[in-house]
Amino acid sequence: MQFSRNFMMICSALLLCSSLTYGQTASPPAPVAITPTPTPAPAPAPEYVNLTYLLSVAGPFHTFLNYLESTKVIDTFQSQANNTEQGITIFVPKDDSFKGLKKPSLSNLSDDQLKSLILFHALPKYYALADFNDLSTKGPITTLAGGQYTLNFTDDSGTVHLDSGWSKTKVSSAVHSTDPIAIYQVNKVLLPEAIFGTDIPPTPAPSPAPDISPAADSPSADSKEGGSPSKALPSDSASHRVMKLSIWSHLVLAVLGGLVLLF
Repeated sequence: MQFSRNFMMICSALLLCSSLTYGQTASPPAPVAITPTPTPAPAPAPEYVNLTYLLSVAGPFHTFLNYLESTKVIDTFQSQANNTEQGITIFVPKDDSFKGLKKPSLSNLSDDQLKSLILFHALPKYYALADFNDLSTKGPITTLAGGQYTLNFTDDSGTVHLDSGWSKTKVSSAVHSTDPIAIYQVNKVLLPEAIFGTDIPPTPAPSPAPDISPAADSPSADSKEGGSPSKALPSDSASHRVMKLSIWSHLVLAVLGGLVLLF
């Protein structure tokens, strides 16, 4: 009886150990921890450029800036500069350029014509100074004013020249040239043929230098004064002849008087 009880206890212990061993071998492996790949940070947006502020402090461009604001073209330039991938290139005339503009006058233009003229001073793409060498071989380049409003460029040993038909000028300095915005100073207002026509007035010829005669060719005061005695010489010689005649006449009369006394 005691033997059977011990036998049952040993069998129960073996069965328990085998079940524990089976549970350990059948349990699934522990999950492997997966490290998430960090998402790359988005590229920083380009810095917003305020063209109004830039033009107001960069140079004598107050007249052009006033036209930009009065025609609302400044909004078009701002949008092209900061909201497009192409960027913008602006040619800014100095204040003196507008003061010297007498004919034709901008005061005779309509609102639409004036707006187109201001848009004519920009290209819908960023161009560094080195890029104008290629533009010179591509013929007329369309401006922000549209298809009829084109500019011709030539690169003369690094100096960029612009030709609008009515205006011929050059880039005198770079005000701002960081992609996507380029601003270049020019010496003249760009006048498009689409507004002023093709009857371009000829370039006035340079005035001839005044013809100044040498001082030696003009009579001096001394020579004028010296000429007076030379003109008086004939009168002096005539008086001498009169005096000689009067002396001879007196001698003749004296001889005749002596002869009368002798006879």
